Amino acid sequence: MPFIIHGLPVSQGIAIGTAHLISHALLEVDHLLIAPRHVEPEVARLEDAAAKVRFELRALKETSTTAQSEVSAFVDLHTLLLDDPMLVANAIRLIRERRCNAEWALVQQMEAIVDDFDSIEDPYLRERKADVIQVVERLLKALLGHPSHVTARRGKDGLETIVVAHDLSPADTIHFKDSQIAGFVTDVGGATSHTAIVARSLGIPAVVGLRHIRHITRDGDVIIIDGTRGVVIIDPDERVLEEYRLKRSALELERNKLKRLKANRAATMDGVEIALQANIELPRDIPAVKDVYADGIGLFRTEFLFMNRDTLPNEEEQFEAYKTVARAMAGKPVTIRTLDIGADKTLATGGPRAETNPALGLRAIRFCLAEPQMFQTQLRALLRASAHGKIKILIPMLAHAHEVDAALNAIEYAKNQLRAEKIRFDEDIKIGGMIEIPAAALALGLFVRRLDFLSIGTNDLIQYTLAIDRTDEAVAHLYDPLHPAILRLIAVTIQAGAKAGIPVSVCGEMAGDKQFTKLLLGMGLRQFSMHPAQILQIKQDILLSDTTELGVKVGKILRLDEPDKIREAVAKL
Repeated sequence: MPFIIHGLPVSQGIAIGTAHLISHALLEVDHLLIAPRHVEPEVARLEDAAAKVRFELRALKETSTTAQSEVSAFVDLHTLLLDDPMLVANAIRLIRERRCNAEWALVQQMEAIVDDFDSIEDPYLRERKADVIQVVERLLKALLGHPSHVTARRGKDGLETIVVAHDLSPADTIHFKDSQIAGFVTDVGGATSHTAIVARSLGIPAVVGLRHIRHITRDGDVIIIDGTRGVVIIDPDERVLEEYRLKRSALELERNKLKRLKANRAATMDGVEIALQANIELPRDIPAVKDVYADGIGLFRTEFLFMNRDTLPNEEEQFEAYKTVARAMAGKPVTIRTLDIGADKTLATGGPRAETNPALGLRAIRFCLAEPQMFQTQLRALLRASAHGKIKILIPMLAHAHEVDAALNAIEYAKNQLRAEKIRFDEDIKIGGMIEIPAAALALGLFVRRLDFLSIGTNDLIQYTLAIDRTDEAVAHLYDPLHPAILRLIAVTIQAGAKAGIPVSVCGEMAGDKQFTKLLLGMGLRQFSMHPAQILQIKQDILLSDTTELGVKVGKILRLDEPDKIREAVAKL
């Protein structure tokens, strides 16, 4: 009998194929006591495995022709983890001290590192523990003589391969495109993992967080992945198979049609122009932005310039990165967010600062104001780059008027320094603030009087409003963008911006989710920012929308407070 499992959808699309179960090397590790004369050969075996993995990662970075920014991001991080003395060097110490085998020493050290990550509450950083596990898994495969990546195999009736695993590394995912692997499902994982990011960039349907999919699936089972709804169907009957084949064909036809919209301006049926901008993490993301004719960069997450390294980027390095993006966008707006990072991420300044709840602690603008020298370095680089394009500065996680004032004073101080040094910058550079804390959305007057624009970060706004960590599987089902409180906070922010005559954008996940496009248009949103891959789909919905009609319907939705009625009304927009 067929059965259905629900997980976390991380890459849209439909895949149909036969299950290929991937072994979990971590489960094959035994604890062995070795003779004294075998200790150094065991150390050498681990060092050889590390060298092999390092070579594989370097080769992957050099030879991959797809998803270049994603490849570089995870390869650089995995190489950094591989070279970190906390992992291999400490495992070697365990081999020598306890006369144990390399596999067991490596797993012991991994568990110690993962325990440290579990105490971090920042969702993105906590998911980096998956990268530690993936590096160790790769080392173990080298030690055990297992293949370093997955290869496809044709199943019954010529069906493609669906990979079923406890977890997968981004390296495995990169190979999937060339190996004709149709999709993958895993027990663990999250939406911001590197594996999920790579899957989205390659268009490989994927569902993660299925808990026990690896144990309940047999090799060769027919599987359907619905990467849009987060549904996995095991052993479907012929009627269900045919239904999903038709759905897959319709999706492929739709994707091809969307490419025709690239050069079309994003305007509604009643003639309202909508700006569709892109979110990026590094300058190398620009080709994807240009490919979909984005109207600019709505969010440049600068923390990716700072993370996964032992030293902070200096002013020149930052300046070159910001200038590269500004010039590449050729006069289109480039909104650059100042460092949105917490003390738990700044390894170069002495490592994590102990906090009971880092998500509510010294992060984003709070951290920058506590580290004025670092903040000034970034502000100088941003201002200098503003002479080369239409740069705007975005301040994250604002809640208090004094935070805005302090940030503006810091920017003015940097301007005065540059003036004294006769260095050019845009004297009229626009400064905006992120609205991602409920207090900010409920006290907007403090911000519209001080700032030039606002950007709503829906991810954190939802988490902070509902007290939900969306990466925690136990409460993830409570993460609800359509909660009446969330809708009212977003609507109030958009309306306050319109009344004050300052632009408001949405740069969180809601902006790139087509089920919310008409809802946001009806609230009055005129600027969306999202992953480049989502822009054409959102543009299509905009072209078929009438803002006047939507404004009336959404006004009625905002007066509802029953979840089921809200969902029903939004679905009808």
